Amino acid sequence: MAVSTSAATSPTPAAAPGTAISLRGLNKHFGDVRAVDGVDLDIADGEFFSMLGPSGSGKTTVLRLIAGFEQATAGSIELAGQDVTTKAPFDRNVNTVFQDYALFPHMSVLDNVAYGLRVRGIKKAARRLQAAEALDTVQLGHLAERRPGQLSGGQRQRVALARSIVVRPKVLLLDEPLGALDLKLREQMQVELKQLQRDLGITFVFVTHDQEEALTLSDRIAVFNEGRIVQLGTPREIYERPSSEYVASFVGTSNIFDAASASRLLGRTGPHALRPEKIILSATAPAEVGEGTIRAEGVVVESIYIGTGHRVHVRLDDGTSLVALEQSTGSRSDEERGGRVVATWSLTDLVPLT
Repeated sequence: MAVSTSAATSPTPAAAPGTAISLRGLNKHFGDVRAVDGVDLDIADGEFFSMLGPSGSGKTTVLRLIAGFEQATAGSIELAGQDVTTKAPFDRNVNTVFQDYALFPHMSVLDNVAYGLRVRGIKKAARRLQAAEALDTVQLGHLAERRPGQLSGGQRQRVALARSIVVRPKVLLLDEPLGALDLKLREQMQVELKQLQRDLGITFVFVTHDQEEALTLSDRIAVFNEGRIVQLGTPREIYERPSSEYVASFVGTSNIFDAASASRLLGRTGPHALRPEKIILSATAPAEVGEGTIRAEGVVVESIYIGTGHRVHVRLDDGTSLVALEQSTGSRSDEERGGRVVATWSLTDLVPLT
């Protein structure tokens, strides 16, 4: 899978067989702003692919370029091996689900789902049958005659999904479709969305700024920053082996050792990252510290209860700040602020950064 973080300066290889989307040297400029800056990317058939990044990182613009809602300044877009760079949205075999769902309030749920088939000239009986089947797929067949205003947020989201899948697109583009839902419903819809994608076998391209959502849903993730892909990999690779300080800090929480503290504490050169859950805290020094283990003493600055555990902020004796994540055992309390602790972690858990 090819990834570039700058504009193409030499020929790039053709997409491999089984590729749903292929982007080569993709650029989009708005005046002097480079919203997308030389992106090369292949997304496989049937893949749940997420584009993750903060607002303004370029992820949504890439989605809109794939959909045809924006025209590229430079580069090419292929869908299933066909160049669609200059084609209109209705000439691309993709569908888009937006955060606001864009349902017609005056139509029934069934007619909303059937609308795309109606536009394609499918006869009424056939399109109503197909729409009913799509509603059954998202477990809303019993609400076919209701209006969107009579549904919950999660139900409207599923109607929008049914409307998109009923036309059997090769690719489904999802622009932060869960962003308007409350936390509990959002978590429920994440499970349903992943199951739906597996059942349908359609390529999903999912845009989000929510790192946990991307890690939960994706087969692979592209992390965006300033219009470029700064890391591409599986959720495990992105989380456990971030390639840069930006990725380590944006995806989850990381302790970043700069070059000076890495040399002083770790005996290593260059910056390194360490995830909080890799740190073990104890009130007294461990009886024995094995080879390959780092030991450092400090003071608890803050202990924050987060339900599943405690997030403990420690100031080491050399001035370095650490955050450790401890599973909830009921033993730690606010009174431990100011107490001395010993922090230990394995050298193998350190990630060198570029």
